[in-house]
Amino acid sequence: MSARPGAEDGARFVVEPPKDTGYGRSPYERDRARVLHSAAFRRLAAKTQVHTAGTDDFLRTRLTHSLEVAQIAREMGARLGCDPDVVDTAGLAHDLGHPPFGHNGEDALDVIAAGCGGFEGNAQTLRVLTRLEAKVLGPDGRSAGLNLTRASLDAVSKYPWERRPGERKFGVYADDRPVFDWLRAGAPPGGRRCLEAQVMDWADDVAYSVHDVEDGIHGGYVSLRPLLADPEERRALCADVAATYSGEAPEDLHEVLVELLAEPALAPLAAYDGSHGALAALKATTSVLTGRFVATVVAATEDRHSPGPHRRYAADLVVPRRIRAQCALLKGIALRYVMRRPGAGTRYAQQREILAELVAVLVDRAPDALDPVFAPLWREAPDDLARQRVVIDQVASLTDPAALAWHVRLVRR
Repeated sequence: MSARPGAEDGARFVVEPPKDTGYGRSPYERDRARVLHSAAFRRLAAKTQVHTAGTDDFLRTRLTHSLEVAQIAREMGARLGCDPDVVDTAGLAHDLGHPPFGHNGEDALDVIAAGCGGFEGNAQTLRVLTRLEAKVLGPDGRSAGLNLTRASLDAVSKYPWERRPGERKFGVYADDRPVFDWLRAGAPPGGRRCLEAQVMDWADDVAYSVHDVEDGIHGGYVSLRPLLADPEERRALCADVAATYSGEAPEDLHEVLVELLAEPALAPLAAYDGSHGALAALKATTSVLTGRFVATVVAATEDRHSPGPHRRYAADLVVPRRIRAQCALLKGIALRYVMRRPGAGTRYAQQREILAELVAVLVDRAPDALDPVFAPLWREAPDDLARQRVVIDQVASLTDPAALAWHVRLVRR
């Protein structure tokens, strides 16, 4: 596939008539606008990031997270020579397939949907973009979703393969292979990701790690004091990170953690009290870390591949080992002190039960209980497994509050 966007990269799965507003917008600018104006994007405002959506005005949702990922990806991609609207679109769209209740909801639906191919947020994102979202109809009258360009869809594909044995992450369900094969036409074999997808993925990691710690400190869930004072607590955190986010050995992570905690940018956070000065210091820390994670990776990539510009498959993103370890440690702080805080297990179990009961009642009461968008899809489905997938699509589309309201209306009435 060409290194620079051209006619093939700008192609759409369903051919559309020319559209000229007089401003000469590129196809990738149109892609970005389509995601921003989509219903699926708006629903991210009421979907959990780490903290339950709506529990605190300060905390991030999937919507604010996606906006931040897009900003980081756009800046980083532009420095490398990527089309800024392609990486921006990928950042905005990357979480459109996430269900209610964050990763806990994703895991719950994966168990429920085991018989029809499982559930994965990235594969669901492709399904939303190419099938479920209402924008463009194909010649046969079926939805083509937002009908984004090949380059933008490829940039959203963090895991460009079907489910593999022993792997949790994948990017396409079996019945979405036609559009997936189209968007990957000309891509190198072996599931290699385009540079824009790698940029988006790293921007996601940066935003997730830095901002979730920021939210945790402000919300009172995270304190750096135990990590500063207790070697055993540091070792326990490193063990969590090695088991979940990193291939590094715990002892190597511990060395990186000690250096990270000693940095002047983190020192004020140990005494965080929510005051204006403390908030400014917290924001300064997030800026320093974000800037480092972006600038170091851009420099390392240019050192290996030359200054560029680089697009599509002309280069791979280079993330130095220590920077990747620092990012993983920050993600581990959110995991250990926010996601695994006391009482979280009970809440997660309740959320999984809500989703399981919702799917069960909708399987029994479909198509009448489904939204008008999904009811025809259920009627057209060729068998029970395909009908179950439609129900999973319906539940995955719900926001956190909507899932709770549907559960009250359909299950507890």
